[in-house]
Amino acid sequence: MEQAKIVVIGAGPAGIASGVEAKEAGIDDVIILEKKGHLCDTIVSLYHEGKRVDPVYRKVKVEPIGKLSFDTETREEFLDRIKKVVDDYGLNVRFWNEAQKVEVKDDTFVVRTGGDLEVETPVVIIAIGVFGKPVKPSYPIPKEVRDKVFFALPKTPLKGKKALVVGGGDTAAETACFLAKDNSVDLSYRREKFFRINQTNLCSLNGCCSEGTVNLMLGTDIDALEDAADMVRVRFKGGDVIEYDAVFYCLGGMTPKTFLESIGVEFDGNRPKVDECGEVNIRRLFLVGDLALQKGSIMAAFNTAKKTMDCILSRYEEFLK
Repeated sequence: MEQAKIVVIGAGPAGIASGVEAKEAGIDDVIILEKKGHLCDTIVSLYHEGKRVDPVYRKVKVEPIGKLSFDTETREEFLDRIKKVVDDYGLNVRFWNEAQKVEVKDDTFVVRTGGDLEVETPVVIIAIGVFGKPVKPSYPIPKEVRDKVFFALPKTPLKGKKALVVGGGDTAAETACFLAKDNSVDLSYRREKFFRINQTNLCSLNGCCSEGTVNLMLGTDIDALEDAADMVRVRFKGGDVIEYDAVFYCLGGMTPKTFLESIGVEFDGNRPKVDECGEVNIRRLFLVGDLALQKGSIMAAFNTAKKTMDCILSRYEEFLK
């Protein structure tokens, strides 16, 4: 397990600015986790070639308070700017490492990623955008069964149901074991063996299988879902047909709200509860960028990183020594 003074989740504008402000404060041991293989995925994915990137949002100009600022420029110029910032500051960005779990342990956090990275840190800054979404299957989900199909555990726990979990990673294993406490669970994975589950989750899953609470269906794939009165009829490739009360897809990705709630972050409606520094109800866990703002510009996201870093230094300097 690696160690870091600060872990930043997300390598968009707010995440990069957080790394910069940490460096400016003399904190070098910072790891930035990014789920994609490039920086600023929202701009890469949603901005067309040549699109203008503007520091002004809805005619409101935001004056910079931190190290980073910019004037209006093209998408390509802005991305080049951010790459240069990363190089100039020597920021430690770990690409293809989507944060899948953040565990609170006494005075530290343990952050686990889909790239099999585990980092222990006293401070976590979450800088993910608001456009995250779970990966869905290639076949359609009929509208008649959508209330029985889930991409995360529901707030109201299932009990006494027959459930199917689809996936072969850590989230699938954790979901299957959690549901198995009060339900009958099948776990379907298209490969013949697991490749992406960490040892802890694999041991837990094997324990559930030994107890008979989880039935492994390795080497199975799904053709279609159908409505079956109060059940979901699942047609597997090869001809098998099984009906379930609920189907859980754990194919990767999740909404920011689902991710934050899994950590224990409290919400007021659809907005996470944060103080003036972006700190949530969990000590030393901060939100910056879009998650800390109702709506805002890239300049405002840069500023949240500066404000948050100042608060971290004033509140928790002893953890950074």
